[in-house]
Amino acid sequence: MKEGGFSLLELLVALFVVVIIASLVALTVNSGGQDIELEARARSLADISSYALDEAQMRGVDMGLLIEQVNEEGDELYRYGWRERMPEGWRRPVVDAEIFSDQQFPPGIELAMELETTLVEDMGAGELNAEGEVAEIVPQIVFYSSGEMTAGFIELRQRSSGDLLWRIEWDLLGRFALLRRGEVPADDEDE
Repeated sequence: MKEGGFSLLELLVALFVVVIIASLVALTVNSGGQDIELEARARSLADISSYALDEAQMRGVDMGLLIEQVNEEGDELYRYGWRERMPEGWRRPVVDAEIFSDQQFPPGIELAMELETTLVEDMGAGELNAEGEVAEIVPQIVFYSSGEMTAGFIELRQRSSGDLLWRIEWDLLGRFALLRRGEVPADDEDE
């Protein structure tokens, strides 16, 4: 009479299959998490920018959005933050500082920006002046107290493949549109 059971080889094959499936699930969940984070950052950028335009009008102070390309631990990242124009120059906002705090896009994202039909290529951390200090950095996008702003768009691309992931567009009056993969949703095309 032969006893039932699994051989060692059958158990190893089953274990190998389970490990492969678990790895694939982990990869899918991880890349989905990065997509969700990027979408949240893009929405946050648009929402806080709209709020900055409202604040500029209410307080009578020009606001600006500064986008910088920085190197952190070997990763090229894009950091962004809001500034307000004071008589002495641009500074971080004191009012609603937690709302206007600096943020950054996740690693592996390439950013392209065009303002009023001009491609913005310089998003560095600033140039040094004659004294060797970093000169004042002027925000690329300005939210004027008159209720207007610098029109343009930002494209967020996957650095490894160049695929367009998000396009954030806005007009002179601060109307924002978030376009997944740069595509206008079907229900918006009719308008």
